[in-house]
Amino acid sequence: MTFSISRTALALSILGLAAGSAAAQSQAAPDMGKLLATGGVIQVEGAGGGGIVPWALITGYGTRDSWGANAHYTYISTQDYKLDTYGVAIGLADRVELSVASQSFKGSLAPLDNLNLKQDILGIKVKLAGDAVYEQDSWLPQIAVGAMFKDNKGVKGLGALGVTSVIELGAKDDSGYDYYVAATKLLLEQSLLLNLTLRATKANQMGLLGFGGDQGDSRKLMPEVSAAYLVNRHLAVGAEYRRKPHNLGVDPEKAYYDVFVAWFPTKNVSVTAAYANLGKITVFNPKTQRGLYLSVQTGF
Repeated sequence: MTFSISRTALALSILGLAAGSAAAQSQAAPDMGKLLATGGVIQVEGAGGGGIVPWALITGYGTRDSWGANAHYTYISTQDYKLDTYGVAIGLADRVELSVASQSFKGSLAPLDNLNLKQDILGIKVKLAGDAVYEQDSWLPQIAVGAMFKDNKGVKGLGALGVTSVIELGAKDDSGYDYYVAATKLLLEQSLLLNLTLRATKANQMGLLGFGGDQGDSRKLMPEVSAAYLVNRHLAVGAEYRRKPHNLGVDPEKAYYDVFVAWFPTKNVSVTAAYANLGKITVFNPKTQRGLYLSVQTGF
């Protein structure tokens, strides 16, 4: 994956400072000391959380004296589109999370059967307060703030229409930042996890259709929620909802939601399956897109 130096110099500097600070506190060898499933899974943009919503939990199984990392692959298939995401994420001292992900979105129904959109995502998350596992006697949830830099790689498959960039579809920019704050509360006695995330964004379809547009170009605060029930130590079921801004006239963007099952056979592997509703993607194909979400993660 390639990133433009001019667009990401600031983001990389922030990541480097955060990584250096957290790494100084952590041991060289990962200890895998966190409870099973408490790192969550990797959501579709590369951050630790649920399937479509980032949580305040830090990815991996490293404790505050160590670190952890994972790699993931996610596949979403609706009636007319497919989305592939893959990437890596690192958790340092159970305080800082760094992630890199790449997304590829393809059409399968004419006239968008040759459509191919790609974007790269660079992410950082920092835990500010609380501990979802060890502060069971406190009302305070675990709280983290995060940022994602998203770099759209252009539009392929619409050359006959003279469209090679998301800007030619009406977007104001082909790269941009999402900022979010997440609060996650784990109620071990009730086997329940609750999460609320507020995201400041002007991304269209997560950034796959660029940022801002003819319907609006200001960053909007969007709520995202998750709830999961731990059936046992290895299995969780839940649901998520993610509201998104509507900036593009050619994109009648609606909220995402899913219902999921996550399986954690060991700390090294997890598998998540879900039914996902992605709403309407474009006026050229006004059907609501629903289908399978499948994600595999391996790490420590």
